[in-house]
Amino acid sequence: MKAMILNSFGGSDSFVLSDVPKPVPQAGEVLVRVYATSINPLDYQVRRGDYHDYVPLPAITGHDVSGVVEAIGPGVTMFSPGDEVWYTPQIFNGQGSYAEYHVANETIIGRKPRTLSHLEAASLSLVGGTAWEALVSRAALRVGESILIHGGAGGVGHVAIQVAKAIGAKVFTTVREDNFEFARRVGADVVIDYRKEDYVNVIMRETGGRGVDVVFDTLGGDTLSRSPHVLADLGRVVSIVDIAQPQNLIEAWGKNASYHFVFTRQNQGKLDELSTLVERGQLRPHVGAVYTLADISLAHALLETPNNGVRGKIAIAVDPSAGTARKSS
Repeated sequence: MKAMILNSFGGSDSFVLSDVPKPVPQAGEVLVRVYATSINPLDYQVRRGDYHDYVPLPAITGHDVSGVVEAIGPGVTMFSPGDEVWYTPQIFNGQGSYAEYHVANETIIGRKPRTLSHLEAASLSLVGGTAWEALVSRAALRVGESILIHGGAGGVGHVAIQVAKAIGAKVFTTVREDNFEFARRVGADVVIDYRKEDYVNVIMRETGGRGVDVVFDTLGGDTLSRSPHVLADLGRVVSIVDIAQPQNLIEAWGKNASYHFVFTRQNQGKLDELSTLVERGQLRPHVGAVYTLADISLAHALLETPNNGVRGKIAIAVDPSAGTARKSS
């Protein structure tokens, strides 16, 4: 099978398209023909060596799969050849998704939502699971509450907006002004151009000084240290960003705030919950650009480019029938 191999950590040109043996499913495992995958910040962090202690080289990386079951190993009961499936491979544990075939334990695999294409499903598995774990499992966001989602036009952010609206929350989000329409279209109630306005001032004005119940940090930087300034009493902060520098969170103490740091876990149940939202018409990922397996280096370079103009996710058509390569927003 064809696969993009990472032989050394480095820039976006570190991948080499190679022929490697097709994996064989063992007991409890499913062999999936990969139709599509997608690009996440985690992918370029792995590629450049941020997690070098956990990724032995050479490696096949990648963290989203949408495809069709090719074969099953002994003891598999939930899936059969021909089933359309989607999932996030085990992170830092085995082969990733930048290949024509992938093997995974059946317990982390879900049935692909019927109304999504493979490109859309591959653009939702990791970010959708991350948003669900952050908002539902950790923050316990409830109907009638309010949430600030940083980076609402991004891969995780635009999905988190839809999940929060499905829960019944009021959504504030920070985006550039040229993304206002997109953020509103996916459900944001109040959009803030972080380049022109201080989001702290906007939120306190819009909430009459109360603040929001939840802050969802997808960006890093000073968002954690500034989160207490927008939190209501007993507010919750959830971050999916590595914390490289110590943070001064003394003001969070006065709010009785709770903090959660999420590195998403593979879970079939989360995929099923997301599928329910998709089938209800409450959730749909936006694919902003599509590349081929051979052009993954270009996709990585695009995602790493600041203000790249891509809304939502960058998807990879591994199988030609998944869609044609294009770039759009």
